[in-house]
Amino acid sequence: MDNHHFSLVLHDIAPETWPDYRGFVEAVDRLGERLGRRVPITWLVVPNFHGRGECRGSDTLRRVLDTRLALGDELTLHGYYHRDDAPRPRSLRDYYMRRIYTWEGEFYALDHGRAAALLDDGMAQFEACGWPHGGFVAPAWLMSQGTRQALRERPFTYTSDPQQLYRLPDFSSLAAPSIVWSARSAWRRGMSRVVSAIQYRRFQHARLLRLALHPVDMRYRPSYDYWLHLVEHLLQAGRQPVTKQVWLDHAAPDLTADNLAKRANKDRSAA
Repeated sequence: MDNHHFSLVLHDIAPETWPDYRGFVEAVDRLGERLGRRVPITWLVVPNFHGRGECRGSDTLRRVLDTRLALGDELTLHGYYHRDDAPRPRSLRDYYMRRIYTWEGEFYALDHGRAAALLDDGMAQFEACGWPHGGFVAPAWLMSQGTRQALRERPFTYTSDPQQLYRLPDFSSLAAPSIVWSARSAWRRGMSRVVSAIQYRRFQHARLLRLALHPVDMRYRPSYDYWLHLVEHLLQAGRQPVTKQVWLDHAAPDLTADNLAKRANKDRSAA
């Protein structure tokens, strides 16, 4: 499986969530040493998580992320506050997406101007820390049209949803499915174990498989153990660990998912 990869992606990185991840990151590093293959990590950094403190104000987190960058990890802008401060939902669909599916879809309902301002503030905080800002991932992967337009106008290299990576500025897509848990209650953890097994079987031949971890996953032994065992399994199965940006730069298929679909339609028409 030399041409098959996986990305270990840590969501919601902030001063208050780093303690959740510390032990897991150390365990992954030890696993990589034991198996002779370092596992680079993509860190999804929230500049001011829920308004409770800027990353640039945390000497501890900055030292951690500076060190990880030097080792070859990737930092990605992940919203700004990671909370939905937009006016209350006006439709049933919006209510479902913003109050049932998630309360943290920060960029789901933003107009172009507000999305652009938050993106600029996020880039400014990365720059103040001396961090590159290659990719942008919206909280809960939810983006308004205004957000998409603002991204096209800024120097980000990619964004994503649960199933695709999108090269910017043209939003050309590449299949890159994610496995994700919902670990906030015992029944959700049990259901996540079942769903993730189904997802893994479904996505096992994907060129890039993304493991989307969240701080809450680290607080419960079943979810913590699941992720650590999955990383070990993927390494032993021959998948190559890689950051998302490195995969896009060096290992991504030449054809995007959009082009593959167009080719398939053309072949069907010719037949």
